[in-house]
Amino acid sequence: MAGHSKWSKVKHIKGVVDVKRGKIFSKLSREIIVAAKSGGGDPRLNARLRTAIDAARAQNMPNDTIDRAIKKGTGELGGEAPAEITYEGYAPGGVALMVECVTDNKNRTSADLRSAFTRHHGSLGTPGSVAHVFARKGEIRLPLAAATEESLLEAALEAGADDVSQDGDDHIILTAPDQLFAVGDALRTRQLVPTSQKLTQIPLTLAPVQDRQTAQQVLRLCEALDDLDDVQNVHANFDIPEDVMETLST
Repeated sequence: MAGHSKWSKVKHIKGVVDVKRGKIFSKLSREIIVAAKSGGGDPRLNARLRTAIDAARAQNMPNDTIDRAIKKGTGELGGEAPAEITYEGYAPGGVALMVECVTDNKNRTSADLRSAFTRHHGSLGTPGSVAHVFARKGEIRLPLAAATEESLLEAALEAGADDVSQDGDDHIILTAPDQLFAVGDALRTRQLVPTSQKLTQIPLTLAPVQDRQTAQQVLRLCEALDDLDDVQNVHANFDIPEDVMETLST
């Protein structure tokens, strides 16, 4: 199993999803809050907020919940909005992890992450310990049926994208971080509507995981981190062969 969308692809294969709607809404609300906090509450002027709202509506989040999250981020509801913080660490086998969190209590979040790493044979690193392994990129996904590879490549590159590839049932378009929203908007003008548009971390090098036990430990750690309330995204650079994945039942 190789490619940049490691953990999201594994979750799809294993069926590991946030089945509790409240948990989905919580993560979406936090993204709206931090987007509004960083760029203001007007989605017409804040591309990140517009994307967060679109993602929330795709999950049928009620409009009043979206409005409250925006007002929380802009300070209209009072109280301190949660802050973004990224933690770095290692899973078994030398696998590098970047864990993006949104929290109103950094001490609690740090303790929860440290506990998860320790329980699952990993280690929480210091800032900068694995950041060099990843590159920040914009990622846009569209269904394969939305366009041919050739036509999408032409449209994406014309819009300013860096690369176009395929992953499962999706086209994946990679952009520079500051081009994500411009490329997404340009595709929409061509009636190419993304199913997902976000900033992500792409591993520059992969860590091979050849044996079943280590692979299972890596996936269990990623799952435990992903399940924490304050965690928004987990990025990893593991490379697990398909034959090993087929033997796992985590």
